[in-house]
Amino acid sequence: MVTKGRIGAYAGIIFLLALPLFFPRFYVYIASLILLYGLLATSLNFVLGFGGIYQFHHCVFYGAGAYGAALMLTKTGFSPWVGFIVGPLVAALLSLILGLICIRLSKLYFGMLQISLGSLVWAVIYRWYSLTGGDDGIHGISVPDMIASANGAYYFALIVTGLSFFIIFKILKSPFGSVLQGIRDNPIRSEMIGVNVKRHQLAALVISGFFAGVAGVLFVVVDTTVFPDMLFWTLSMEVMIMCLLGGWFTFMGPILGAALIVLLRTFISTYTVYWALFLGIVLMIIIFFLPNGVLGYFQEKFRPKKLVKG
Repeated sequence: MVTKGRIGAYAGIIFLLALPLFFPRFYVYIASLILLYGLLATSLNFVLGFGGIYQFHHCVFYGAGAYGAALMLTKTGFSPWVGFIVGPLVAALLSLILGLICIRLSKLYFGMLQISLGSLVWAVIYRWYSLTGGDDGIHGISVPDMIASANGAYYFALIVTGLSFFIIFKILKSPFGSVLQGIRDNPIRSEMIGVNVKRHQLAALVISGFFAGVAGVLFVVVDTTVFPDMLFWTLSMEVMIMCLLGGWFTFMGPILGAALIVLLRTFISTYTVYWALFLGIVLMIIIFFLPNGVLGYFQEKFRPKKLVKG
């Protein structure tokens, strides 16, 4: 039986596949950014919304994945496809290292320590001119010809993000995902019934860091450049706003939030340099009137009401 949800999903897939055929290059580029930022926000929401882990400096793994791929493409003679694999692995390794240090703490203390260590990684990237290019970053990165065009980069981003979303969704629906959400709701009770809370949280952090690194690799493909601000803590806050805006207890919410933020930043900034002011106003409205985010609000509003027997 074909439901309305499936019809909407099929229509969305057809729209995404046909988008480069009907829109100019600029809009294809914006769509590519929405895809990769949607993946980045979803990877954060994996540990924040579903895991209850206060990951305040998530973009350090995004930048690590991007720099890992960029350095492989510019400093070695390996195939670019090897670099695309190395980037997420570097991000996952960094996530494991920082996780082992920060996992001893919880909640805000975890987040504050992660910001400190992430800022240290940013400082190394920012100052290591001989390897990373310092504050200039790395520009003009060569990628394979088949994904070098705007349309090629878009379809590559679409395939990779689609596969990544599918894997993350399956992980959340697996026993591991159920345990992770149980830890979020009540870590003490989870530990009392025999769950190794820290080990599950550390595994979630590595998975989240890996997919943040995938998003970083996609940025290299789409923009052919990397720069230290990709690892700065302010971008992490922006990605967290994407989760809050779309709905951080929903799977598709961060994707919607990423689309809203990218579109606001792109089109409002053409009229004023104070686009962040409008973002702040939108965020205040969401916090006061839609605490569960845009998608969370609609899911709650249109959820079938249970009949109460009198």
